[in-house]
Amino acid sequence: MQKTVLNEEHRRAGARMVDFAGWDMPLHYGSQIEEHHAVRRDVGMFDVSHMCAVDIRGSDARAFLRRLLANNVDRLQLPGRALYSTMLNEAGGVIDDLIVYHLAEDDFRVVINAATAANDLRWMTARRDEWGQAVTIRARREGADGLAMIAVQGPQARQKVWQALPECQPASAALKPFFAATVGEHLIARTGYTGEDGYEITLPAAQAVGLWKRLAEAGARPCGLGARDTLRLEAGMNLYGQDMDESVSPLDAGLAWTVDLASPRDFVGKAALLAKPQQHRFLGLLLLERGVLRAHQRVDSAHGPGETTSGSFSPTLQQSIALARLPLAAAVGDVVHVSVRDKPLQARVVKPCFVRNGSVLV
Repeated sequence: MQKTVLNEEHRRAGARMVDFAGWDMPLHYGSQIEEHHAVRRDVGMFDVSHMCAVDIRGSDARAFLRRLLANNVDRLQLPGRALYSTMLNEAGGVIDDLIVYHLAEDDFRVVINAATAANDLRWMTARRDEWGQAVTIRARREGADGLAMIAVQGPQARQKVWQALPECQPASAALKPFFAATVGEHLIARTGYTGEDGYEITLPAAQAVGLWKRLAEAGARPCGLGARDTLRLEAGMNLYGQDMDESVSPLDAGLAWTVDLASPRDFVGKAALLAKPQQHRFLGLLLLERGVLRAHQRVDSAHGPGETTSGSFSPTLQQSIALARLPLAAAVGDVVHVSVRDKPLQARVVKPCFVRNGSVLV
């Protein structure tokens, strides 16, 4: 398995390590529930260095991304602004979901998922070559210029980052959500995957251990993949490989807001999306009986069958919740039945965001 530069820090802290997409990653450091609550109530930090930062540079960088991504990079006019998008195949299926940062007119950074990184890079390179564009595509995982990423999330996250990295406070304090600032060799982005405020910090790999230790001294609690999953599920955020993949349209995965079909701009997969409009609604489920919702459970509604895509026990709500693809006629407030161990259990349909900024929304 591949290891991040923080691997030994996780082991010294007693983390339970697991194989995640070929990476040796911490699942938890003793209590997944306590880590979850730390992020909702105070501050937690995650090693996300298994994700891959890719620098897209050159005179055709914007034109390349304009054609490659479903969302429109022309929305990125201010340096530092970030955009969430899907990258589609010709059939309109989701190859990956990603964030693209506008650093300069000929310089963009794309952060892609660990499990899809190799395939993503092959796809990007093939499209660049096919279109004959003047673009360099460079993954920043290894070598002297390799990068690491640490996500610090929670209501106290920004204060803890400033305590550990005081030099970044002037540039990052005024950042709006989905903006980033370059501070020396650090990219400080006000983005995240938990439904809480905070920063995702990209920095030279050689400096990651020192920052991790300073954040811990400031009071940021190390958190693993277990808490990361329950936090993102409560926040209604998709997980690639569960809630969408190459066989799923973004329109059926609750990601229509990331797809720009209105402008005349063409992009890979646009024709397929126009030819096959949305087929399902992507909604949340709140279990009304005892049981645990998981992925790939059948959902029976008055409008036809559906299926859960992600599910777990919510530590904040103290109930089981799920994301699900349901018939187009399904609506918030409907009561459906989910097959849990062959037993139909009642669940209420809700908007997918269950918890955000510490507040329960359902």
